[in-house]
Amino acid sequence: MTIYEFPFWLAEVLFAAAWIAVRAVFCICRKKIDRKREAMLLLMYINLAVLLRIVFFPIETMNGHVQPLQFIPSEVLPLRVNLIPFVHILEFDNRRDTLLNIIGNVTMFIPSGIVLPVLYQKLNSFLKVTVAGALLSLCIELLQLPFSVRASDIDDLLLNTCGCAIGYALYAGVRKILRRNERPEKAA
Repeated sequence: MTIYEFPFWLAEVLFAAAWIAVRAVFCICRKKIDRKREAMLLLMYINLAVLLRIVFFPIETMNGHVQPLQFIPSEVLPLRVNLIPFVHILEFDNRRDTLLNIIGNVTMFIPSGIVLPVLYQKLNSFLKVTVAGALLSLCIELLQLPFSVRASDIDDLLLNTCGCAIGYALYAGVRKILRRNERPEKAA
């Protein structure tokens, strides 16, 4: 059995290189660099980089080092997929791990619900942002399929989507308060 290991530092370098290449091509095609927009897009880069770290590389470390992601060919390792909602969500060893799983899956997508409408004007509603968050989570769940320490779980998809929806609700609430404060008060 061949196990391929993918270290965290390499994932960081490849993700950063891909991000820079995509942004460079975009700027070349537009024949200009919108510095303000690129600075705002750094929010999405940071959001995705944090998701990459949390989702694909176990939080546990050995001797202070992040453990590598292990890829085991699918003919050796059966796919670990749960398509039935709420079946495995409470199967953790203790309440703490159950709560950590639920809260962690929700909170790690709250920034996505805030960043997406800030960056993309067309994502201007609760439904659009929630669907975009669900699609982002689905991509992550599908990308986890070939890795030995990961499982694709409908519960994660649902919890991540809830987190994105909460993030948008926070964004919309703050935006509403700011708009209310911007209106000039009418003289009585």
